[in-house]
Amino acid sequence: MLGVSNILGHEKCDSHLLFRAETALGDTFRAILYFLGLVYCFLGLSAITSRFFRSMENVVKHTREVVVIDPCTHAKVIRHEKVWNYTIADISLLAFGTSFPQISLATIDAIRNVGNLYAGGLGPGTLVGSAAFDLFPIHAVCVVVPKVGELKKIADLGVWLVELFWSFWAYIWLYIILEVWTPNVVTLWEALLTVLQYGLLLAHAYAQDKRWPYISLPISRGERPEEWVPEETASCNEERHKYGEYSEIIYHDEVNKGTVDIFSIHSENQNDSMYARVPRTDAAAETSDRENGTMLEETHLLKLWKHQFVDALTLERTESRKMNNIFLRIAGFSWQLLLCPWRLLFAVVPPCHIAHGWVSFICSLLFISGIAYIVTKLTDLISCVTGINAYVIAFTALASGTSWPDLVASKIAAERQLTADSAIANITCSNSVNIYVGIGVPWLIDTVYNFVAYREPLRIDNAEGLSFSLLVFFCTSVGCISVLVLRRLIFGAELGGPRLWAWITCVYFMLLWIIFVVLSSLKVSHII
Repeated sequence: MLGVSNILGHEKCDSHLLFRAETALGDTFRAILYFLGLVYCFLGLSAITSRFFRSMENVVKHTREVVVIDPCTHAKVIRHEKVWNYTIADISLLAFGTSFPQISLATIDAIRNVGNLYAGGLGPGTLVGSAAFDLFPIHAVCVVVPKVGELKKIADLGVWLVELFWSFWAYIWLYIILEVWTPNVVTLWEALLTVLQYGLLLAHAYAQDKRWPYISLPISRGERPEEWVPEETASCNEERHKYGEYSEIIYHDEVNKGTVDIFSIHSENQNDSMYARVPRTDAAAETSDRENGTMLEETHLLKLWKHQFVDALTLERTESRKMNNIFLRIAGFSWQLLLCPWRLLFAVVPPCHIAHGWVSFICSLLFISGIAYIVTKLTDLISCVTGINAYVIAFTALASGTSWPDLVASKIAAERQLTADSAIANITCSNSVNIYVGIGVPWLIDTVYNFVAYREPLRIDNAEGLSFSLLVFFCTSVGCISVLVLRRLIFGAELGGPRLWAWITCVYFMLLWIIFVVLSSLKVSHII
C-alpha cells in the first residue's frame, strides 16, 4: 500500500496554470484538462518539427564553390563541395535538432531549480526515458518500414560502431557519476567533463569517417551513393518558382504531406553534380545580373512568407474537396481547424532559404523551447493533481511526446535512404546527445551556481531510482543491439528482410521498451 500511495496518493494541489480558479475544479477534471493540453502541445511540437526539418535540409545541402583547373582543357571549372560532412551533420544537426525538445525541457527544469541544492528530476527522467524510446520503439518502426523483402544495411559500419560506443559509454559514465565516484551528488568537474565528451564524440566520429590512422577502426566502408537519397516523385501538387539560381518548392498540402525529408541533399546542378563551367561575362553584366537576382530573390521570399500565412488559414485541403464522404470531409476540416492556431503561429518563422536556412532553423528552435516550457508546467500540474511520480510521467508521456522528431526522422531515413546509416545513427547519436548535452548542460548550470553561491555540489533526488533505470536500460539495450547484429549475420542487413521476421523483431523491441518502463516506474515509486 505504501508503494501504491507513492504513485497515486496525494494531497490537495494548490498550483494552477493560468487562473487561481482552476483549484476549485475537481482533481479528475483538472487532470483530464491538463493531459489534453499536453497532447495539444505535442501536436504543436509536431507542426514546428516540419518547418525545423525543412530548414535543416537547407543548412545541410549548402555547397561552396571551389575553382580548379581542368587538367585536360586547362579551363577554369567550379567544383561544388558540400560544406557539411555527412557524419558530423548526423551527430550535430540531426541528433541535436531531434533531441532539442528534451534538451530544452531539461534546461528549463534546471533553470527553474537554480538556487536549490537538489536537481529537478523531470529533465533526467525525460532524457533517460527518451533514450529508451529512441532505442526500442523507433528501432521497431524502422525494422518494418522497408518494403517486403527489401534489405537495408549500415554501409559505414565503422562510424556506427564509434557512435554506438559513445552511446553506451554515456550511460556507463552517468552511472559512475551517480553511484561510484560521488554517490547521489554531481560536482562541477563531473558536469563539465560530461559536456566536453560530446566534443570527443564529434572528433572521434569525424576521424573514423576520414579513416585517420591510429584513431579509426580498420573497417572498410561499404558502397555509399554520392547522394544519400534519390529524387522522389512528387506526390502532391507543387509549384516551382525559379529566379536565376534561386528556387523553392511550395507545398500546398503541407500537413497532409507530412514532414519534409531532411535527407534529400541534392546538388543544385542536376545535370552535372560536380562541375559547372565558369561563365565568361564582363564585370558590368555580372554586377547587373547579381542586382537583378537579389531583387527577384527578395520578392520571391516575400511571396513565400505570405503563402505560409495563407496556407495556415486554409482549412479545407484539395484532397478533402474531392472526397464524396461528408463525414471524412468534416473530420478533415475539424483536424485542420484544430491545427490552425499552431500553423498560424509558426507561419511567423521566415522561409527556410534565408541565410541557407539558419534563420528558420534558429526560430524553430526558439518555438520548440517555448513549447517545452509549457510542457514542463503541465507535467508539474499533472503530477501535482494526480500524485503520480514525476519520474513516471517523464519515462512515459514526456519521453514519447518529445521523441516524436526522432521517430519521424528515422522513419523517413528508413523509407527513402538506400542504406540504414542515418536511420540508426540518428538513434545512437540522439542517445549520446541526451546525456552529454541534455543532462550535462543543465547539471553544469546548477553546479556552477551552487559552487559560486554555496560551495556545495548538486544533489540528485532519487538518484537510486535513476541509477536503477540506467542499469535496466543498459541490459535491455544489449538485447536490442544483439538482435541487430544477428540480423546482420543472418539476413545481411539490420532493417527489412522477410516480413514475418521483421514483425517478430518489432514486437521484441516493443517488449523491451515495456520492460524498461514498468521496472523503472516501479523503482522510482519505491514499489520494488
